[in-house]
Amino acid sequence: MNFVITSDPKNVHHILSDNFANYPKGPEYKNMFEPLGDGILNSDSESWREQRRMIQLFMKNSKYRGLVEKTILRKLVRGLFPILDHVSRKEISEIIDMQDVIQRFMYDSICISVLGFDPNCLTIEFPEVTHAKAFDIMGEAVFYRHIVPEFYWKFQKWLQIGEEKKLSGALQIYDQFLYKYISAKREQVLNEKEAADFDLLTAYIRVEMKEHGNSLVWFFWLVGKHPLVENKILEEISAANFLQEKDGKQLRVFSAEEAAIEEDMLPSGHRVRRKMRVLISFYSMGRMEAIWGKDCLEFKPERWISDKGGILHVPPYKFVAFNDGPRSCLGKDVSFIQMKMVASAILWNYHVQVVEDHLVCTRSCCCASNEKWLEG
Repeated sequence: MNFVITSDPKNVHHILSDNFANYPKGPEYKNMFEPLGDGILNSDSESWREQRRMIQLFMKNSKYRGLVEKTILRKLVRGLFPILDHVSRKEISEIIDMQDVIQRFMYDSICISVLGFDPNCLTIEFPEVTHAKAFDIMGEAVFYRHIVPEFYWKFQKWLQIGEEKKLSGALQIYDQFLYKYISAKREQVLNEKEAADFDLLTAYIRVEMKEHGNSLVWFFWLVGKHPLVENKILEEISAANFLQEKDGKQLRVFSAEEAAIEEDMLPSGHRVRRKMRVLISFYSMGRMEAIWGKDCLEFKPERWISDKGGILHVPPYKFVAFNDGPRSCLGKDVSFIQMKMVASAILWNYHVQVVEDHLVCTRSCCCASNEKWLEG
């Protein structure tokens, strides 16, 4: 494979910002991430600019932010708290898979804000929801495409066997699910004289659930491993600053691929040939001494707080969790609202404890797991 990998902040800034036009997603990226269709994550040029402009209008709308807050609060009270109350009873002493819980929570919340529909994945019964399972299969198929040769998965797709057969079935199920609620929402808007409740009717549910859900999972795992940090958060939860910096710390540690149109020279002196893929290692950047200092591997949320107690700004080409340049994340502020609401509510009402000697493993699936790692 013809590619170059970098974790140098100067190179990252050059690729994502200074020379952004030379590094589009490209057709290979779009083929690899087929389930995302022609959405903003897969698009380039005019299509990308138009979609970004429209999403910016949504994200800046106070009604949307109000909907997000209302949805999160309602899901906390009606969905998450009953489950945590159930497993935290002394007579039960049950261990819970927090990754499954958080991903179900995020899936429900984003279906509500995007489609105006609550799939109710987050209940004590932990049901297997067909379209949610299809969503998981799509994520697993994209991951599979990254670890096998391109000709191999394309051959499977042609024959409709293996992972590609599963993907085709999942795409059909999920598209039917989306089209059903898109059609219903259109009919609702046409039949209402007054404006309908504000919501986002797009397929951006995919990135929202994945990114925000995973961030919260790692948040609780880290807090469970560092009780002193949990105490600090509880002491300062009303001030909010420490919690936001804690979220930033988690994103830094647990977090791109572009393709060059023309030949280029990176600030590090490495040459990028035409059509060469460029991989940016966010994981490495979150652990580099050159960026974060000698204590780069320590769990230290205070690194994000200035001497005056405010938020310490770190350039986006060093802290790349929300990307840099023209493709910087439009939902950064909303994501912090979501994470702070959920994290503060759980930590204030429950004590998080990680199961001793449990092997940590991640998964893309939001509604099927036998792994349990957290005691509530």
